[in-house]
Amino acid sequence: MAPTTTTSLRKTLDGLPGVDQVGVEARAAGLGTRSIKTTSKAWAIDLAISMVDLTTLEGSDTPGKVRALANKAMRPDPTDPTCPSAAAVCVYPDMVGVAKQALGDSGLNVASVATAFPSGRAALDIKLGDTRDAVEAGADEIDMVIDRGAFLAGNYGLVYDEIVATKEACARPDGTHAHLKVIFETGELQTYDNVRRASWLAMQAGADFIKTSTGKVQPAATLPVTLVMLEAVRDFRAETGRQVGVKPAGGIRTSKDAIKYLVMVNEIVGEDWLDPDWFRFGASTLLNDLLMQRQKLATGRYSGPDYVTLD
Repeated sequence: MAPTTTTSLRKTLDGLPGVDQVGVEARAAGLGTRSIKTTSKAWAIDLAISMVDLTTLEGSDTPGKVRALANKAMRPDPTDPTCPSAAAVCVYPDMVGVAKQALGDSGLNVASVATAFPSGRAALDIKLGDTRDAVEAGADEIDMVIDRGAFLAGNYGLVYDEIVATKEACARPDGTHAHLKVIFETGELQTYDNVRRASWLAMQAGADFIKTSTGKVQPAATLPVTLVMLEAVRDFRAETGRQVGVKPAGGIRTSKDAIKYLVMVNEIVGEDWLDPDWFRFGASTLLNDLLMQRQKLATGRYSGPDYVTLD
């Protein structure tokens, strides 16, 4: 059962074992050197494509850009019907309706950032209104940001309560709810111990996914940070029986990078997480490289960036 008081929450989080920084970074580096055979590489590239949350989060976003992105997510390679679709399209709340209409009955999800993304610095009623607006517009998934200032100040109870309230704001009239992804902005959390604490805090508060970054702060996703989060979801399931997904986001640009993450998922948490329901890539440029590498494996020729559409 999740803790209900600030005192018990602090006791739980401060009681977590410390992270061995040298060990985590060494293991992540070692997993990153694993080589895989061509047949496995083809499978991994298709799996990675199916895990992409194709994302546009710019002030210059237009309905036309979002519709184009949705079409690309549905048919990443229009010349090859065997190419899998992406997992979701991720947009700002005001673009959810556009994305939802464009995706139609394709089965792809619409994810929306919320809660004063990317800073998380706003009053709670504004954050919850942001979330409800996105859900009412049809968002299947909500990517919220935690208040990093509160977390770093040790105000775990405030962060916990905001996640719980946001989860409640994800509810729909039919009793279902949009899936909640909780973004830590790991580049601002300073230590791996804080990443582990944030992971457990979010999962205890009801997160369906834990996510590294907004993509607006560097460093964003890294292999060691993701390893710490994978260990957390593994241990959380062992303790509670509930499985939680993981989403690295920001800075993952190449097929080689994506495969390193998939190798890590397989090694740390196993095949149960090798599925778009449990592992995602937050990316805007990764899909293009995956498509180019897929074409190279199929034809033996490297098509280059002109082969894919610019986002």
